[in-house]
Amino acid sequence: MISAVLSESAQIRPESLIEVAAEPRPAEGGAGRGGDAADVAAFGIEDATVRFLYGSLGKNFSGDVENPAAAPTSGQEAPGKGAGAARRRTMSKVTCDIAMSVDGFVAGPAQSLDTPLGENGELLHRWMFEQAEANTAEIEAITEAGAYIMGRNMFGPVRGDWDQDWNGWWGENPPYHAPVFVLTHHSREPVTMEGGTVFNFVTGGITEAMDLARAAAGDRTVSVAGGASTVNQYLSAGLIDELRLHIAPVLLGAGERLFAGVADLGLQPVRTTGTDMVTHVTYRKP
Repeated sequence: MISAVLSESAQIRPESLIEVAAEPRPAEGGAGRGGDAADVAAFGIEDATVRFLYGSLGKNFSGDVENPAAAPTSGQEAPGKGAGAARRRTMSKVTCDIAMSVDGFVAGPAQSLDTPLGENGELLHRWMFEQAEANTAEIEAITEAGAYIMGRNMFGPVRGDWDQDWNGWWGENPPYHAPVFVLTHHSREPVTMEGGTVFNFVTGGITEAMDLARAAAGDRTVSVAGGASTVNQYLSAGLIDELRLHIAPVLLGAGERLFAGVADLGLQPVRTTGTDMVTHVTYRKP
């Protein structure tokens, strides 16, 4: 989320884009939609700049938080500190990739179903389409995860009890090819798709989802795919080891901001590279 996950041929395909805009909340028990290109078109989203990269929005258009797990409040010890941190260092690394503007926004203002990235938000992601060959290392790093975590809003627009016919935006063969853990208030049996993707639905919050993802990933990385609310919660909890920002030379002025409500993390920059369309900055926690 986040992610713009590619096909095995490493070519970016619009139908494989990870995060598509959520519609406003339907009535409880309302009908859902399937997850193919026709369904995306039915939502009025017709181009390759839909909400595709690393959870670019943190809430749906009716303003609902995308997952049930709140970040620790002031005075609470965040998971990841003390003895637990030492234990986790022996486990898989947790990464997060997210595209943002120079002024810190991962989506522009005036978000809608027709412009899910907001005004000029698509400019954050040009590098993935127009300079894929120049950014091969970054793209490959995104796709190497052994498990993914996402908020419910990233999985689809359905709210309330699950429509059992809704299996995500990505058709029968989603681009993850790994276990995916979806944060939700509503339990659901796992959904097994073609290509190795299994969607698992977690009602116990961000720590439970992380524990499950680590167990599934083994010695491979866990990717926090998005959206922004999910990323901010995991950052606040100290559970992201490596944050990879993909910064476009764009000023959006307003929109959905990364790091909203996140205290200073003491992140350490370890790598910077880029092109004229993007600067990739990798941070690690102390």
